[in-house]
Amino acid sequence: MKKYPFDASLKHHLLVGLALAIWIFIFLYFTEPLDVNEFGDREKLIYLPFYGLIGALCYIIMLPLQNFLYKRSDKQWSLKNEIIFNLAFIVFSFVLARTYYVYVIVYGESNPYTLWYYTTSIFIPAIVTILPIVLAGRWALGKYKNKRLEEAKIEIQGEGNYESLRLLFNDLICIQSSDNYVEVSFLDNNTLKKQLIRNKLSVVESSFPELIRTHRSFLMNPYHFQSWKTENGKLAIVASNAIFIPISKTYSTAVKTTINSTTN
Repeated sequence: MKKYPFDASLKHHLLVGLALAIWIFIFLYFTEPLDVNEFGDREKLIYLPFYGLIGALCYIIMLPLQNFLYKRSDKQWSLKNEIIFNLAFIVFSFVLARTYYVYVIVYGESNPYTLWYYTTSIFIPAIVTILPIVLAGRWALGKYKNKRLEEAKIEIQGEGNYESLRLLFNDLICIQSSDNYVEVSFLDNNTLKKQLIRNKLSVVESSFPELIRTHRSFLMNPYHFQSWKTENGKLAIVASNAIFIPISKTYSTAVKTTINSTTN
C-alpha cells in the first residue's frame, strides 16, 4: 500500500475545519450564489456564516471515519483512504447544505431551486472551488508532519559503507552485540523488527548516551521499560514486546537509578 502524506493530529484537523469555514463564507459572500445577491450586507452576515459552520461541522463529523480508516490500515494512510474520506465528506456536506437551504434560506418561499439545479449549478461548482483548499491543507499537514518525523530520526551507522538504520528514538527498544555486529530491536508501525549492523556496541553507546548499558552485550532504551524480572536469582528487565534484557551486577545500580528516575 503506497503511503499518502497524512497527519493524524485532531488539533490540526480542527484548524482545517476552521479554515474551511472561513473560506466558505468568503466564497459565498463575494460570488453570491443561492440568490445571495438579493441579501443585504446584514443578511449576508447573518445567514452565510452558517454555511461555513456547516462545512466545518461536516469535516469534523467525518474525523471519526478518518480515525477508523487510519486504524484499520495499521496507521498507514493511503490514497484510497484519502478518496474514501473526501467522498464521504462531500456527500454529507451536500445533505446538510441542501437541508439548510430548503429549511432556512428559502423556507416558505414558493419557488426554491430544484434539487437538480441546486446540485449541478450550485453545489458542484462550489465544491470544485472549496475542495482543493481542503485537499491542499491536508496534504500540506501530512508533508510537514513527515518532514518533522524525518528530522527527528536518529541514525545508527555501520562501519564503512555498511547499511545504517534511521528510526525515531522511541521506536528503538534495545541493541545487542553479536560478534562484529550489533542487532537492533525496534518498532516499525508497532511491529517488532530486528536488523544487524556492522558496528561495535561501545561505538553505538558513545553516539547515544540516552541509552543505558545493562550488560556487556546490551544497550536499552529506558522508554521501553515494562517490568523487573528475577530469573535464577539474577535481575533482568522485560521491555516492550516481551523482550528479555539481562542485567549484570556491574551495571545493576546504575540501571535501577536510571529506570526509577525515568519511570517515576
